[in-house]
Parts: sequence; C-alpha cells; structure tokens
Amino acid sequence: SLWNSSELLGDIQDGYCVSGHLLVCFSSGYFIHDSLDIIMNRQSRSSWEYLVHHAMAISAFVSLLVTGRFLVAAMLLLLVEVSNIFLTARMLLKMSDVPSAALYELNKYVNLVMYVAFRLAPQAYLTWYFLRHVEARGQGAFLTGNLLLLDAMILMYFSRLLRSDFFPSSSHKGAAGRGVDGEKFLID
Repeated sequence: SLWNSSELLGDIQDGYCVSGHLLVCFSSGYFIHDSLDIIMNRQSRSSWEYLVHHAMAISAFVSLLVTGRFLVAAMLLLLVEVSNIFLTARMLLKMSDVPSAALYELNKYVNLVMYVAFRLAPQAYLTWYFLRHVEARGQGAFLTGNLLLLDAMILMYFSRLLRSDFFPSSSHKGAAGRGVDGEKFLID
C-alpha cells in the first residue's frame, strides 16, 4: 500500500487509499483471530503480553477505521510485521531438534537489522510525529498514549532480544528451551 501510494506519507493524519484501508481491516481481523486463538488454547497466562499488544492494536485500528483518520500511521506501524519473519525463524530455530548454529547466527544479525529498520525506526518516527503534530485530545491523545505504551513494549522486547542473542551470559538461566510445550518465547 505504501509502495503504490507513497504520496500518502505526506499526509499521515488524513491520507487514504483503499488498499491501506483493506490492509488495516485484514490486520484487525488477524489480531482478533490470534487473540481468540491464544484464549481458546489456554495460552493466556504465558502470552498475556501478546494479548495486551493485540488489544492495543485492535482498539487503535478500530478507532481509525471509524473516524477515517490516521490510516497512514497504521500502515507505517504495520511495517513491524516484516521483522516478524525473522523473529519467527529465530523461534523455530530455537525450538528445532536439529538447530543450525550457522543459520541461527545469520538470522540473529538479519533479525537485529530488521528489528531496527521495521520496528524501532517507524515507531520512533510516529512517536515523534504524534508528539509534535497531533492534537493532545480525543483520538490524537488516545493514539499517542497507545504509541507510548507500544514504545515501552517494543523497547522491552528489544532488550530481551539483545540479552538473549548477544549477551546470553546475562540472560535468565532456564529460559532456553521454553516454547517446546507451547509457551511463547517472551523471555528468551
């Protein structure tokens, strides 16, 4: 959507395109489905952070779908999903019975670059934009608060990722191997 309608980047508050609208609708459906899947499979206790994240995303996306504002901001935030490819590969490599050390090492560095490029950078830009240009009441205040909470979560996840992959001696012992019984890799 952003590639085909790059002019939207100049109007984060009121820019609109049909493909972006459909992207946000589809993503909202995904977050709702994933939340229900976590709850129905009794993973709420081990995946509560995902549920909080999903609730924040759903509420923000529904607010912008109803008002028709900040669609471009949602499209920029959905860039984080690019880095999920490498986070998921990381988790699968950790869970596999025959881990490839070389593949894990390569993914570790690619994952770091993708995390910075597709999570930290868009999040930092949007936080700066909202704090500087968006009204501090109504939907703007709600979305700014949402962004600040997401900032905290993303930085927390980033510190966990760095500790686990780049400073393993300071990681919590016993965290490795979690996930084999279905728990999510939130600590490791």
